[in-house]
Order: sequence, then structure tokens, then C-alpha cells
Amino acid sequence: MRRRLGRDSETTYWLSYSDMMAGLLLVFVIIIAVSMLHAKIQYDEKELELSGKEEELLIRSDELEKEREVVSKQKATLDEQQKMLNAQEEALAEQGEKIAIQEKTLKEQHELLNKLEAIMSEQQQKLDDIIGVRAELVEELREEFDDSDLKVSVDETTGAITFDASILFDYNKSVLKESGKDFLSKFLPRYADVLLSDKYKDNISEILIEGHTDTEGKYLFNLELSQKRALAVASYCLDDNSGVVDDEQLEALRELTSATGKSYSNPVLDEEGEVDMEASRRVEFLFRLKDEEMVREMIEILSDEEE
Repeated sequence: MRRRLGRDSETTYWLSYSDMMAGLLLVFVIIIAVSMLHAKIQYDEKELELSGKEEELLIRSDELEKEREVVSKQKATLDEQQKMLNAQEEALAEQGEKIAIQEKTLKEQHELLNKLEAIMSEQQQKLDDIIGVRAELVEELREEFDDSDLKVSVDETTGAITFDASILFDYNKSVLKESGKDFLSKFLPRYADVLLSDKYKDNISEILIEGHTDTEGKYLFNLELSQKRALAVASYCLDDNSGVVDDEQLEALRELTSATGKSYSNPVLDEEGEVDMEASRRVEFLFRLKDEEMVREMIEILSDEEE
């Protein structure tokens, strides 16, 4: 009985140990299974998360690509604007150079204008002086011949002295008559006394003897006739043997006097505007003052500059 009981007790002991081990194994299996399941769930979750991340990355990639396109377009726009800006800067630089050149030109023109104004003022003063000298000279010539029995006409503006050609020449002739020589012998000394006086001689630049004809006949015939008449008057007045003026006046007259013919280019008109044939046939003595032509040309130049 005792032996048998002992075996049964041993058997019961080993069965309980086996059950315990089986239970432990089952627990391990369950734990492993649960762990694997948990790991699988985590894996799936991670895979799902990664899938979402990939989609998000794809979306982000598309957005980045779009942003790159926008940035590329903006860069192209900026490049174009930079080109335009560079072109505008170049244009402004060219415009600046042009403005600088224009300012320089304006400055030079302003300086030139100031110089011209100074010259004009100076020449105006000279002109005023010349006009004053001419006015005084004309007045003295008028007084000189108003008191004489010589039939001469003194222009109150220019001082030109005119006398009828019939006093000096026969009609269509260019040889001085004796009456003409006598007339010149009386006229020239009085004329020279005024023009060559100490008061005026330094102002006289030229004395002109001009021959004029009426409008009858051809121009060239009248030109030759008027030239011959002017030359005949000059020859008699300036000849060594004429004795019309003294040697000093003769020398001065030779330096100043010239003779020319005008044909019928400047006829005398009557009150009705018709050619006065008799008055047109004439000889004139004119004078020019020094610097007179220069002043006149300068005034014309300055007038053109102002326009």
C-alpha cells in the first residue's frame, strides 16, 4: 500500500510539472504571438504612415515643381526686367551725355552771345560816332555849297553831291567841256577843304566818283559812257597839270578816290514815279567813312545771330 502510494504521488508530481511547463509554453507562444501581432500592427501602421508620407512627398514634389516653374518664370521676368533696366540705364547715360553736350553747347552759345552783345555794343557806339561824324560832315558840306554859286545838290542823309552832267559833257559825250573843267576847278578845292580838313580826314576811307546815265539806249553803251565820264572827271581832278588842288590834297585824293560807271542802274524818278531823264544824267561825288562797312556787316551778322 505504501509502495503504491508513493508511485502515485510521484506520477501526480510529474503530471503537474508537465502541465505547468505546457502552460508556460502556451504563455510564451501567446506572448510571442501577441508580440508578432503587435509588431505586425506597428509594421502596417509604419507602412501606412510611410505610404502617406510618400503621397505627401509626391504632393510636395509636385508643389515644389510648380514652385520651381513659378520661380523660373519669375527669374525670367526678373532677367527681362534687368535687361530693360540695363537698357534704360544705357539710354539715361546716353541722354545724360547728350544733355551734357547740350549744356556745353548752350554755355558756349551763351558766352558767344555775351561776346556778340559786347561787340554789338562796341560797334553800336562806333556806328553812333560814325553817324555823328557823317551828320556834321554833311552839314558842313551843305553850308559850304549853299554859299556858292555852284549848282550842286547835297544829300542831307548821305552827303552825296550831285551835279548835272550837262555842265561837264555834251549829250552822249565823255570829253570834259571847258565849262566842265572850270566847274570842277571851283568845286573840288571847296570839297577837299571840307573832307580833308584836320577834323575829318582821319575818318574818310574812300571818295567815289560815279557816272550815271538816263535809261535811253542799251545798258552796255550807257555803262561805257558813264564809266568814261567818271574817269574823265577823276583824271582832270587828279592830274598833275590840272592844278585844281595843292600837292598835299592831291596826294590825299589820289589815295582815296576811285571812279566807276553805273549806267542807268540808279535813275532819278520824278514825283509821279517816272524816270527824270535829265536828272538821271549826272555825276556824283560820294564819300565813305572808315569802319562804316565793317559796322554795317557786323550789325547784319548780329541780326542774323539774334534771329
